[in-house]
Amino acid sequence: MADVAKEAGVSHQTVSRVLNDHPNVRSETRTRVLQAIDKLGYRRNLVARALVTKHSRTLGVVSFDTTLYGPASTVYGIEQAARAAGYFVSIVSLKSIDRAGVRDALDYLADQGVDGIVVVAPQRSAARALDDLPLGVPTVAVEGGEASGVSVVSVDQVEGGRLATEHLLSLGHETVWHVSGPSDWLEAEGRVAGWRAALEQGGREAPRPLAGDWSPRSGYEAGRSLASMRNVTAVFVANDQMALGVLRAFTEQGVRVPERVSVVGFDDIPESEFFSPPLTTIRQDFGAVGRHSIEVLVRQLEGGPQERERLVVPPVFVARVSTARA
Repeated sequence: MADVAKEAGVSHQTVSRVLNDHPNVRSETRTRVLQAIDKLGYRRNLVARALVTKHSRTLGVVSFDTTLYGPASTVYGIEQAARAAGYFVSIVSLKSIDRAGVRDALDYLADQGVDGIVVVAPQRSAARALDDLPLGVPTVAVEGGEASGVSVVSVDQVEGGRLATEHLLSLGHETVWHVSGPSDWLEAEGRVAGWRAALEQGGREAPRPLAGDWSPRSGYEAGRSLASMRNVTAVFVANDQMALGVLRAFTEQGVRVPERVSVVGFDDIPESEFFSPPLTTIRQDFGAVGRHSIEVLVRQLEGGPQERERLVVPPVFVARVSTARA
């Protein structure tokens, strides 16, 4: 900073004010300082700054199975929101979703001196691992169910399941079959709850769900079973990748979509509009999830301990051509 100050012909304090966006700096002085910074290739020592301010301007993120579209998009949304708020991000991806694994990840990030932590906790076992954690770092859970002690930001999965099912019932289908996600996933649980609620409200019987694991292969196997049932006319699939497998199985078995069976997915992955036929689905706003999680965390960082918050992002119904009247 002394070199920059000498090059720009200003004081050390003026350089500091420019770097910290202080308003009481004349525009021509600010320009001269920034030009000196560019000329000398100056970079602030963030480690030294953290020692002085006691803030690293870094947030930790703990995530699981980022090969799946939902978790990967969630982490991306969080990272973009953190950068927009002026924070760096340190990400830890875990294979083992248990209390010990989560605790180790949180301890690792705390040792790095992160200011706060976002935990992407889509599974019940991960949410349980957040209960009563003896950690002095502000923490927010994404999904997370009813995790005690931390704020939670989530998409309204129940509402998404309800929207998908009500759409199919509105087309005159007697009932709606469901290909669910893994039982330990909170998102799968919420989508099943919304599906059941819509059927019960419509006075319809809920068929037994066919369990999948989020993969197209599991959707394909479920689709082969559904194709053999003559009474199936409508299917709500818990994610778009499994819906792709269902569509493939239906095509192989000569079951035309949507002429004989209507199909609705969930997530609105970028490829879903190019499925054959283009998939009607439920969109999750992962950007909003990222923004809200960072906003909640920054409120904790700037205002100190606050009441636990729970923010719910509404899903959006996306109509395409994989559904039709019964």
